[in-house]
Amino acid sequence: MELDLTPKSAEPLFEGDGGGYYTWYASQMPILATTNLGAGRFLLHPRGFAFPHYADSSKVGYVIQGSDGVVGMVLPDGKEEVVLKLEEGDVIAVPVGAVSWWFNDGDTDLIIVFLGETSKGLIPGQFTYFLLTGAIGVIGGFSTELTGKVYNFDKDEVQKLTKSQADLFIVKLDKNQALPKPQIDITKKLVYNIDAACAENVVEKAGLVKTLTEKEFPFMGEIGLSLIRVKLEAGAIKAPSYPTTAAIQLIYIARGSGKIEIVDFNGKPALDTLVKAGDLIVVPQLFVVAKIAGEETMECYSITTTTKEGIDMGKVVIFDSRSCS
Repeated sequence: MELDLTPKSAEPLFEGDGGGYYTWYASQMPILATTNLGAGRFLLHPRGFAFPHYADSSKVGYVIQGSDGVVGMVLPDGKEEVVLKLEEGDVIAVPVGAVSWWFNDGDTDLIIVFLGETSKGLIPGQFTYFLLTGAIGVIGGFSTELTGKVYNFDKDEVQKLTKSQADLFIVKLDKNQALPKPQIDITKKLVYNIDAACAENVVEKAGLVKTLTEKEFPFMGEIGLSLIRVKLEAGAIKAPSYPTTAAIQLIYIARGSGKIEIVDFNGKPALDTLVKAGDLIVVPQLFVVAKIAGEETMECYSITTTTKEGIDMGKVVIFDSRSCS
C-alpha cells in the first residue's frame, strides 16, 4: 500500500477568547493512525488559561513562542502539584495520565507544539483529552449526590463546581485572578531548554543538530521518546539520515521554510516537497530523510519513538549548498 506522506497543517479543535487548540486529525492525515503518532498545537493569548485535564497518550511539548508560561502538573505517581515556568525553547515531557493546567502570564502569545505516541490511546493518531471541569468536565458527569459526598459539598457548591463554567477548554482570566507561582528549582528538573543547549553537531554559518534523549534529560524516559532539533541557515542542507533503532520520526516545521525529501525501502522518492512553518511530516521507520532550507533559516523539531542514543546513522553532516553553486 502506498503511503501518503504529504505534509499537513493543524486544524482548529477549539478557539476562544483565551486561545485555541489545533490538531492533526487521523482522518486528515491517515499516516498518523498507521504509525500511532499524534500532534497538537496549543495557543494561549495573554492571561489565557487551559482547564485542568489529562490525556490518553504521552507527549513532548516544545515552546515555540512566549517567555512567561506557567504549567501546574500532578504526575501519575505524584501526590502534590508542581508548578513550572515555561519559555521559548523549553521542552516539557507530559506522561500519559498526568493532570495539568496551563497559563500565559505574559504580554505576548504562548505557543506550544505537542508531539507524541498514541499506541495506547482511544483513537490511533490523535490525543484524546479529559477535562476535569468546564462544560464537558468529567466531574460534572457524576451525580450531584456522589460529588457532594466525595468533596463534602452541599448541592449549591456542587452546582457551582460543575455548572458555573460554560466554556469548554480555554478561558481568559481577569488580571486580579491569582495563580500559584512557578517553582524554579523543580522547573530545572522537569523542563529542558533545548534551544540553549550545546549541539552535538554544528557547522558554522550553516546549521546545527541537537538530539535530546533520557541521558541528557532523564524525564524523557518517562514517555519513551527522544527529541531532535535541526536548525538550517538559508540554503543549508542536512544530509540524508535514518534512525538506526528502526524508530518512526514525526517532524514539525517550527520556523521558516524549505524542502523535505524522503526515500523509501525501494530507493524511490516517497516525498519531495516544499514545507513551511506549521507543517507536520511523518517519516516511516528506516526511511531516509534529508532537509534543505529555503531562502530563510528553517528550524524543525521531531520526536522519534525511542529513548536511545545514536538515533541518526553515522555522523550527521550539514552542507551549505551556497558554497556549491
